[in-house]
Amino acid sequence: MTVVAAETSTGIGPAVPVLTTPEAALAAVDAIVPEIARTAVEREVSGSWPVAELELVAASGLLGISVPAVVGGPGLPLSVVVEVLRRLARADSAVAQLHLAHYVLIQGISGLGDREPARTIYADILAGARLGNATVERGTKTSRDRNTRVRKVGDDWVLDGKKYYATGTLGAAWIAVAAQIADTDPAHSATVFVRTTDPGVRLNLEAWSSFGQQGTASGEVVLDGVRVPDELVLDEGPAPDPVTAGPTILGAYDQALHAAIDIGIARAALEDGAEFVRTRSRPWFEAQVDSAAEEPHVVRRFGELTARLYALEALLRHGTELIDVAAAEEELSRDSAAAASLQVAAAKALAQEFAVEIANGVFELTGTSATDRALALDRHWRNVRVHSLHDPARWKYVHLGNHTLHGTRPPVLGVLL
Repeated sequence: MTVVAAETSTGIGPAVPVLTTPEAALAAVDAIVPEIARTAVEREVSGSWPVAELELVAASGLLGISVPAVVGGPGLPLSVVVEVLRRLARADSAVAQLHLAHYVLIQGISGLGDREPARTIYADILAGARLGNATVERGTKTSRDRNTRVRKVGDDWVLDGKKYYATGTLGAAWIAVAAQIADTDPAHSATVFVRTTDPGVRLNLEAWSSFGQQGTASGEVVLDGVRVPDELVLDEGPAPDPVTAGPTILGAYDQALHAAIDIGIARAALEDGAEFVRTRSRPWFEAQVDSAAEEPHVVRRFGELTARLYALEALLRHGTELIDVAAAEEELSRDSAAAASLQVAAAKALAQEFAVEIANGVFELTGTSATDRALALDRHWRNVRVHSLHDPARWKYVHLGNHTLHGTRPPVLGVLL
């Protein structure tokens, strides 16, 4: 592990470690998850946000683990990032989700090399800065439609709009905003990078009122006449055709990170439920045993839930291995990209079923006393139920079925498959 002092555009403080090996990254996350987990129930009960926990992650060096080597980062395999997020989710799923967009965006601009805005943003990340996302809007026909507009004014751009589900903006230095470029036909999409301190950027994170993932503060970002330098606006052109577009692993990587959160929650629910049964649950009198953990029906059901968890974890591991294989190719092939996408799609779709089942199923075994609000055991079900709705499993099954029946590669949908 080495330490660097990076110059930053955002005034980020002292140097943070650069974690140069997978072992160092996993050791770093293992060192901080006990503290994150220790205060998770307290935050859940009080409704507070994990501000100190975000600072803990930033100071650990984990924010920079996938920054490309060309700009001084360690460029660790993407599978390592997925595993880091899974372990964070086991401790507190809100803390994990607050970092998801950060890692996706690092990969999303990796093709720029050391050109702007990547050079400035990567330098800030290596110094402990985090990226947030402002992509989805309310009131549009689909979740992919954008009313947010960026227009050219002189040498700069002006950005206007309102975003919701702005996960990761809490405590972030930068926000990546999905916008449409005004007066383009066909419409051009753009990713616009703004600082949370820029004039005209307003965060209304209290607007988040979901019954789960409350600590993500995934509320509104309001953009009112935000002046943006030209180098911070990436014109992505018209929306590509999902059938003929070139191969990418960005969607598989994004979905693997989402699956990692669901699967991390599932492990937390299973382990916390087992601990409660071992230490607090009373056996049913008909079982004629001294401990609820000795009831044969309880033991069997825990076995069923454990098998589901093992399956999810194995699917995710295999999917991220395929992402690494594809990422290592000199020229990414359609077959490699499709293989990674399909495997991760299966993990994500099954996680929507099995992780929810695990988080709910433990209550059948713990008994009524486990529903005490002070214990907040219900947070696992609420959190995984909410997060698993990010995108529908039903469409993943369609793409998997078409591949099995017809050999059809999945469509290229950016960060949705």
